[in-house]
Amino acid sequence: MTVLEDRIAMAESGDELTLDAMFEWLEKMPIPEGYKTEIVGGHIFMAPQRDTRWEIIANIYDQLRVKYPRKRVKSDVRIDYPGHLNGFASDVTLLAEGAAKNGKGLWRFEDVEFIAEVISRSTAGNDYGPKKDTYAAAGVPVYLIVDPYTGEWHLHTLPEDGKYHASVRFGFGSEVDLTGTVVGLVLKTDEFPRD
Repeated sequence: MTVLEDRIAMAESGDELTLDAMFEWLEKMPIPEGYKTEIVGGHIFMAPQRDTRWEIIANIYDQLRVKYPRKRVKSDVRIDYPGHLNGFASDVTLLAEGAAKNGKGLWRFEDVEFIAEVISRSTAGNDYGPKKDTYAAAGVPVYLIVDPYTGEWHLHTLPEDGKYHASVRFGFGSEVDLTGTVVGLVLKTDEFPRD
């Protein structure tokens, strides 16, 4: 049965669309190598993994690894978030000490302490919009957006009532001071490349 046939069968049976079903479809599809795939609000997005994005992601990952063990720092790993069909594969995720997987073998959004998303032109609207709102609603304490096109980073903290109540942005070269947050370190941005 093809992916299209699966969709038609599901629509005809009246079954509710689930993230698991959508990710099963994606696993059957010929997704080009080097593309990141995630589901935001029930919509499937694919973005190419450009060299500039990867350099920034690796830089943030390496800086977190100085303080945190590998098992707590993830990249491009599916985590399901509250709201309508939100299965994100964030660029960098820091999990809380003692984080555990749920019954489906996925990390729980309740254990996420920090997210970093590096902007891709084709999906930038998600990172600045629905994903930011979803992370705030999920209570993710620290959300960092890094934009290689503008050469700026945007830090969002203090999630409450579905939105972040503190935000700051600076250009590459300015340090991201996370010492007053659960992350407890300073991220250097002077080596972040621009696109």
